[in-house]
Amino acid sequence: MTGLRPARLDAVVALGAHCDDLAIGAGGTLLTLCAGRPGLRVDALVLSGGGTGREDEERAALAAFCPRADLAVTVLKLPDGRLPAHWDEAKNALEDLRARTAPDLILAPWQGDAHQDHRGLAELVPTVWRGCLALGYEIVKWDGDLGRPSVYQPLDPETAEAKVRLLQEHYPSQRHRPWYDRETFLGLARVRGVECGARYAEAFHTNKIVIDLASGG
Repeated sequence: MTGLRPARLDAVVALGAHCDDLAIGAGGTLLTLCAGRPGLRVDALVLSGGGTGREDEERAALAAFCPRADLAVTVLKLPDGRLPAHWDEAKNALEDLRARTAPDLILAPWQGDAHQDHRGLAELVPTVWRGCLALGYEIVKWDGDLGRPSVYQPLDPETAEAKVRLLQEHYPSQRHRPWYDRETFLGLARVRGVECGARYAEAFHTNKIVIDLASGG
């Protein structure tokens, strides 16, 4: 496989419907990005959990997943499971973020996600940002909606292990869930690694990529 590397990657917008979505779907990628780019600008927007203990978890977690980054975190108060009924509020939040950011990369849920909040947020992304690389992360769940991703970020074993450790450390409110464990997160990362020729990986979906084959180099 040929690796495609963006010519510029100074700013990232990271979007989640719920606290812990970003860490589950793209935590290893965030660790990788921030380790290689000290001072990287990361603007994270989470639509629900604001004003609760989950917001405290999210802020601490994203600080750990984005070491040495120029990190800004916003956590809103949309009700869990009700994004379709709060479409305008979610859309306005993304528009406000676009007005104050110029991302080179967007990390968000993917449009095939079975959860209505994840899917709704994913559907909003291309209506707000155009001409920017947007990668849709996956979240393992009961619905069995993982699909066939086409974009992979390999993770070295240390990064994969760090992701699992940080998930357990920073989201105690989720530990009671039967699927929320080391085997789940490392198991999916191992499968995605097999698919891209690495030990571990995170996988993403994208709607559109424009390539330039005219330039030599």
